[in-house]
Amino acid sequence: MKINPVIEAQELASSEEVVIVDCRFDLADPEAGWRAYCESHIPGARYLHLNRDLSAPVGEHGGRHPLPAPEDFIQTLAAIGIGPDTTVVAYDASRFAFAARLWWMLRSLGYRPPRLLNGGYQAWLDAGHEIESGEGPGRPAALAPAAQAFRQVCAKEHIAALQADGALLVDSREAPRYRGEMEPIDPVAGHIPGAVNHPWQGVTDDQGRLRDAEGLRAHLGDTLQSEQLVVYCGSGVTACVNLFALSCLGRDDPILYAGSWSDWCSYM
Repeated sequence: MKINPVIEAQELASSEEVVIVDCRFDLADPEAGWRAYCESHIPGARYLHLNRDLSAPVGEHGGRHPLPAPEDFIQTLAAIGIGPDTTVVAYDASRFAFAARLWWMLRSLGYRPPRLLNGGYQAWLDAGHEIESGEGPGRPAALAPAAQAFRQVCAKEHIAALQADGALLVDSREAPRYRGEMEPIDPVAGHIPGAVNHPWQGVTDDQGRLRDAEGLRAHLGDTLQSEQLVVYCGSGVTACVNLFALSCLGRDDPILYAGSWSDWCSYM
């Protein structure tokens, strides 16, 4: 039986033997998520920081959130009690923007994919469940054999060949950024030639709850018919929300361009 990719607050409250990961983050204030976690979080939840834990240091190329070395990430996971077969639930307060990054990274390494808390942290609060504050101890897990690399990921040098073979690029950023009308983060505006636009926010409703299958199909439209998809965003983070939606519809084959637009435009 296929496991529901999202979990409701009530089900999570009664779950046992699960590692909960708080992924809250703010691109404009990188420590805001950590402060919010220390102030209040779901009891027992551990925190993973987008910049420090879910990314490697930024270089000249590779984008604003390059993937960490697999062996380093495995150590990070083990320190908070996550091994390959651990049941994990991830949440954020940004419509899956950061929790989906963890979902993709675990799945890409062959770990059991996390379930995402439907509606995020606000759904937990709205349900009236208990919260706690401060930082708790981790639960070390047995280390898995180091993976050689993240799977279903590509770099800039692969894009041309993938497109030549018929792959369709999906830009997950907001439409004005895709059209090059504005660019609040990266030094160059625009999009990769040939890409279509499906903003990642279309995966959820205004309360951060996953749309039903009909809504997800409407969000992705004819793109679903493409034999090969390569998904990107600004830095390989919110693209994972679209990848999560595609997986919910049975498409587990799309590739993440990890460096995304921030890597692409670094060569311009």
